[in-house]
Amino acid sequence: MARPTASHDVFRAVADPTRRGIIDLLAESPRTAGELAASFNSCQSTVSEHLRILREARLVSYTEDRGRRTYRLTPAPLRQLATWSQRWGKDSEP
Repeated sequence: MARPTASHDVFRAVADPTRRGIIDLLAESPRTAGELAASFNSCQSTVSEHLRILREARLVSYTEDRGRRTYRLTPAPLRQLATWSQRWGKDSEP
């Protein structure tokens, strides 16, 4: 059975530290790809690729105004992940 790609699997999408950083920034406020790229000292095309993966995992969405995309966090998949992972909290048996 083939493994899901990072772009469709929330676990694999958040495994990358740059994508986690993008999620952290978007949790603070919506931003454009250019603003995100400036925060990482990365080129906009690299950040755009990370944003594509996060969009496909349904972790971010965007609105477009005059050709400019503003990205925002879509936290529902992260909440589902957190709820699932709490099943194995410190008090549970392995």
